[in-house]
Amino acid sequence: MTPREASVTVPASTERMSIVVAGHVDHGKSTIIGRLLADTGSLPLGKLEAVRASCERNAKPFEYAFLLDALKDEQAQGITIDSARVFFRSAKRHYIIIDAPGHIEFLKNMVTGASRAHAAVLVIDAREGVRENSRRHGYMLSMLGIRQIAVVVNKMDLVDFNREVFEAIRSEYEGFLSRLRVEPSSFIPASGFHGHNITRHSAALDWYRGPTLLDTLDTFTTEASTVDQPFRMPVQGVYKFTQHNDDRRSVAGTVHTGRLRCGDEVVFYPSGKKSHVRSMEVFNRAPRDEFVADEAAAFTLDEQIYVTRGELAARGGERPPLVSTRLRVSLFWLGRNPFVPQKEYFLKLGTARVPVRLEEIHRVIDAAELASSEGRDGVSRHEVAECTLTLARPLAFDLAEDLAATGRFVIVDDFEISGGGIVREAVPDSQTSARDRALRRNLNWAGGVDEERRAERLSQRAALVLITGERAADRKGLSRELEGRLFEEGRFVYFLAIGNLLYGVDADLDRTDDSRAEHVRRLGEVANILLDAGLIVIASAIGMTQSEVDLIQTAVGRDRVWAMWIGDEVTTDLSPDLVLTQREAADEGVGRLKAFLQERGVIYRPW
Repeated sequence: MTPREASVTVPASTERMSIVVAGHVDHGKSTIIGRLLADTGSLPLGKLEAVRASCERNAKPFEYAFLLDALKDEQAQGITIDSARVFFRSAKRHYIIIDAPGHIEFLKNMVTGASRAHAAVLVIDAREGVRENSRRHGYMLSMLGIRQIAVVVNKMDLVDFNREVFEAIRSEYEGFLSRLRVEPSSFIPASGFHGHNITRHSAALDWYRGPTLLDTLDTFTTEASTVDQPFRMPVQGVYKFTQHNDDRRSVAGTVHTGRLRCGDEVVFYPSGKKSHVRSMEVFNRAPRDEFVADEAAAFTLDEQIYVTRGELAARGGERPPLVSTRLRVSLFWLGRNPFVPQKEYFLKLGTARVPVRLEEIHRVIDAAELASSEGRDGVSRHEVAECTLTLARPLAFDLAEDLAATGRFVIVDDFEISGGGIVREAVPDSQTSARDRALRRNLNWAGGVDEERRAERLSQRAALVLITGERAADRKGLSRELEGRLFEEGRFVYFLAIGNLLYGVDADLDRTDDSRAEHVRRLGEVANILLDAGLIVIASAIGMTQSEVDLIQTAVGRDRVWAMWIGDEVTTDLSPDLVLTQREAADEGVGRLKAFLQERGVIYRPW
């Protein structure tokens, strides 16, 4: 049967599976994908003939890879430089094929493509055998948690269909993958150019009794298993509708795993805020009462809680994600410059984008040979490392071995994706205990009027203004003056003086340095109640450190706390949001603080 005549029965099921096809450059990945498209009748009408005609006009030999390589630069250079997505169908299901680049310079695109896949096809040229990049790709697929892998030994026609060549490659690569604890579903001798063992068996390879590539793909398990996993949806955004008195706020994102139904309790991490799903929002489609894995979703909540892009939605009653600022990871570095401890990068996981630093390198691994070295002070290009990372703020995630989709991340350096990897372990940090208490509190919080309604009624956003600085600075006087000015202008504001706590809530504590952390924690808890009432809260303290501000932010939410330093020099490790010298504080302090709150949206409109 020729490709022109080939066709398959369109599956009645809408089941879909994403497959990444990887391998060294020129090993024939695009040709194999082109064959799958042609031999399953998945090409648009006339596409095959148009490509053949184009090759004839340009006196260029026809290749099935040209069915896939749509970019002019790709055809000119003869290599695939991006992760192209194409679609085909078998008699069983629909497939999304991700063609990942094989050239070493395009490994980052391969990682990006593989991160979206449920299974993989690794292609090896029978003439060239297992190359360094073949091993790198196998390692990266194992890092990304992809365990359904088919290995295609391509171009068997160029080695006269020699079985011994095939068996030697199989033995070598199978041994390498076994060291990664990866067991391929099958090794398939094939010829993409001639179509041998792609969708049908070939007499030229009559010594091979195993499945074709298409048969193997159809044996892979579908994404249905992800529906049975705990619900996870990174928040893409929260959208408000205003026309025709529509007060809906829709939380939108893509469901990675699990399912969500109307009436379900949904919890957002790392904040721990919760509500129940009121309605499922769809555009130009029939109403529905459930979203499942891999679907774009939008839903409204019973309470209009304040959630932001980057939070991770989970379902109440299911296993929650982990939250920490320290992660132990396996990481593959692709950047031009080494990954080093002294520099700040950005980590992207789901929709979250968080500043990150390399805390410690435990060991560096050669991805091609699997040899390791310790005592390194950086991770160089194309190296794999086991590291501990420190984040600037808490992040919600899962371990890659539990939920791959929310356990994978990339590292951005100077606006470029320069690395990627998986989370192996949540490492305790200085805020772990306080964060656990805050999460338990939030999960059991019995609210009334939600914060969005309070903010609209009061024309202000709840905020905690921490005024700290040198001992000689008039922190208390500035705090009182700011409270008075805001109150006279109609704001709902409260100065939470430390003395109010010391002789009341904190009466059971002494005033030693050992008790300071508990004083600070209780300050955060009292402030949290006032913030829930919608107030602007002002508090002052001598020489607060970054860890103390972090502790308060853990208690009340990072987006509601602003730290102001009063003094000619910052004498702690605090990174304040605003610094005023003592002269500035005396002359224009209240005006500067008020302008700051307006710029940050705490005060909605100038008075």
